Amino acid sequence: MLVELRAENYAVIDHAIAVFGPGLNLLTGETGAGKSILVDALALLMGGKASAEIVRHGAEKAVVACVFESTAAAEAVLEENGIDAEGNEIILRREILSNGKGRVFVNNQQATVAVLKQLAPELALVHAQSETLASFDQTQQRILLDRFGAISSDEVAAAYEKWRGAQTKLDDLLTNEQERLRMVDLWSFQAKEIASANLLGGEDEKLETEKRVLANAEKLYAAAMGAFDQLYEGGASAEAALRAAGKNLEELARYDEKFNEAAQQIASARAIVGDVSSTLRDYAERIDASPERLAEIEDRLALLDRLKRKYGKTVDEVIALGEEVQRKLAEVEDRDETLKALRAALAKSADAYKQAAGAVSAQRKASASKLAKLAETQINSLAMKVRFEISVASHEQEPAWTADGWDEVEYRIATNAGEPLKPLHEIASGGEMSRVMLALKVAVEEASAKTRKKLPTPRTLVFDEIDIGIGGRAADAVGQKLKALGRAQQVLCVTHLPQIAAFADQHFVVEKKEDHGRTKMNIRLLDDRARTHEVARMLSGAKVTDTSLQHAAQMIATSR
Repeated sequence: MLVELRAENYAVIDHAIAVFGPGLNLLTGETGAGKSILVDALALLMGGKASAEIVRHGAEKAVVACVFESTAAAEAVLEENGIDAEGNEIILRREILSNGKGRVFVNNQQATVAVLKQLAPELALVHAQSETLASFDQTQQRILLDRFGAISSDEVAAAYEKWRGAQTKLDDLLTNEQERLRMVDLWSFQAKEIASANLLGGEDEKLETEKRVLANAEKLYAAAMGAFDQLYEGGASAEAALRAAGKNLEELARYDEKFNEAAQQIASARAIVGDVSSTLRDYAERIDASPERLAEIEDRLALLDRLKRKYGKTVDEVIALGEEVQRKLAEVEDRDETLKALRAALAKSADAYKQAAGAVSAQRKASASKLAKLAETQINSLAMKVRFEISVASHEQEPAWTADGWDEVEYRIATNAGEPLKPLHEIASGGEMSRVMLALKVAVEEASAKTRKKLPTPRTLVFDEIDIGIGGRAADAVGQKLKALGRAQQVLCVTHLPQIAAFADQHFVVEKKEDHGRTKMNIRLLDDRARTHEVARMLSGAKVTDTSLQHAAQMIATSR
């Protein structure tokens, strides 16, 4: 249930707060007072499109906020989006800056418009004044039918995506055949050139090292042997000096033990010098100053550089490209098998789609018959005498397939005896259309309430001047229908008709006045006396008479 609605600097609203209650909440007031602005503010909190034009002139931003009683389904949406629950209430706030930008908060935590749209079906359903016949197209008619029948097209959508994916893969393989053949020639050349090189991972780095050694063989040999002589072979070698020093230290250690450690350190140094010397000697002996090997390495490196310029920065990347083009060539060679597999996958996905779409279509046809009967009864209870039908035409050919199925749903009506059934958009009377729309909404919401376990029903229904164009007995019937709907769930309705206003459980009046040169809007809850006066004003106009007051009191008493 909608508990509270606030608006600040929103259109002509300076600051307004409305606290709603259960049952039927009615908003009345003079034409242009701003009743629909409040509904628009609520629609904005349900994820509606925002505009900088709604910011009150001279203000930096507009703020709209509301408090709903929480529901299990709404809390599940919050959890999915990582938003903490706030007890038994859900607080929505939206700020729109004068530059058109805005921010969204849910339970005082930053959120997005997408979250508001997810929450909306669990909290409220707004039937705004802008919902015209043009917007109630066949798509909307199908959505309403699906809601009535608790019909989910999720399986159809999943099957459709698989079918479209399989169709796309097959189309891609069959198109651009000439381009594919040209690429096969290129891939074949690349694969042959890379394969003929017999590449080894990292061999370019190893060859570069070997090339440096061969190109500087004499220098390296002289350096290695020079170091070997100085460390080990020469008469004044480090090893000879360490050996002599070691003997002297051993002699000292015989008489003074403190030189034992020094003698051991010298022995260790001799061992290190010996190891290094052996390494230098072995390295020098392995140096091969072969011009033939150097030329061979340079040729190999030249080949590798050429391949790297064409196919990758390193030999490893060239090898990877070779494996990739080999894979592509294998795919082309297996094209017939691939085509066969893709066609089989396409046929399988098409069968799955047909099964899912057929099941949904059968549900829609069964639900259409039930909704048509209920809607006809509801419409005729609003001082009309009509025949009503819902047509579900199944188009099973592939061009008609969609993620929602293959059905074309159309609502048809005959408003006068002897006339044929016609689509809704051919109804001439706005009053008749208003009653039809209300009857449809009531039929669907009442049915949804009975199957709430299958389909969560919004706890708040909002109707903005859906009673336009009707009066008299029809208006009284609409009031009774709204009152009955309000027994099961909260209803918020903007009306100009006293016959409907008389049925209110909570009656609010919206007033517009001028204050210091600025227009301001105010909303207030009426007590019994003020309510009678407001209904009397709606009956008689600007001048309220005793007769109109008596009539208003009688209407209110009768509605109870």
